[in-house]
Amino acid sequence: MNPRNAVVGSAAMVAAIVALGAWWEMRPAPPPPIAESIAPPAAEPDQSSAPLPIPPVPPRIAEGEDYEHCLSMLTTDPSGASAFADAWEATGGGEGAVHCRALADIALGDVQIGADMLEKLANTSHAPNVARASVYGQAGQAWLMAGDANRAFGAASLALALSPDDPDLLVDHSIAAATLEKYQEAVDDLDRALDLDPHRTDALVFRGAAWRHLGHLDLAEDDIDRALAIDPDSADALLERGILRQRRNDRPGARADWERAIALAPDTATSDLAQQNLALLEAGPERR
Repeated sequence: MNPRNAVVGSAAMVAAIVALGAWWEMRPAPPPPIAESIAPPAAEPDQSSAPLPIPPVPPRIAEGEDYEHCLSMLTTDPSGASAFADAWEATGGGEGAVHCRALADIALGDVQIGADMLEKLANTSHAPNVARASVYGQAGQAWLMAGDANRAFGAASLALALSPDDPDLLVDHSIAAATLEKYQEAVDDLDRALDLDPHRTDALVFRGAAWRHLGHLDLAEDDIDRALAIDPDSADALLERGILRQRRNDRPGARADWERAIALAPDTATSDLAQQNLALLEAGPERR
């Protein structure tokens, strides 16, 4: 999902919604039914391979060696991080211990418990607003992992209220909005994110998909072209361009984009969606 190491996100929620950036829920949209996620579908994380949510640096919700040690264990020994956080909290670990324990719970598959802990921590923390916003953002990503888009949208909204000019939080909020089919709100978020950082390919791809859902294919194509001009090897942009080309009845172009997306990002949510789309394309109209 992105520079913040959020609890998944774009190349990281595409590589991680346990990194927690999100892809939008895959839902076929007629005509014709082509897999349309721009973010990994909200689902139970694959604990064997999914990256773990690591808090951004900066801001941090806490400081100190115990906090750093606990966080460092998340990617290699989440069970150990959980045990360390429990023992540390019992001896006065405070917000740092709670934060690490919540992230460990998410890494271990207890996503709803971890998301709820993160949200409560952000609500009660005495840390600066920017740090609290980051934790709300992680909570929102965790709620997406848990399949609760309403809670994700609420947490992302609270994050933006504390830090309204954070491009990462704007992208997170747009993903939650789009998952609830609030596509115009997603566009508004992404407009602001791109005003702040015009070279974010993830924001361009997400906005392109939102425009597509709103029926504005020309605007969608413009955004995807911009994304590919910045990063010609963006598998996510190629996935989306393939969808747009298929909508324009350019079957060879769609096939080429999806095959390249698979080659660039094998064994990812992006390649899975591209493979599904290729299968639908090969099935032909009579099989759809």
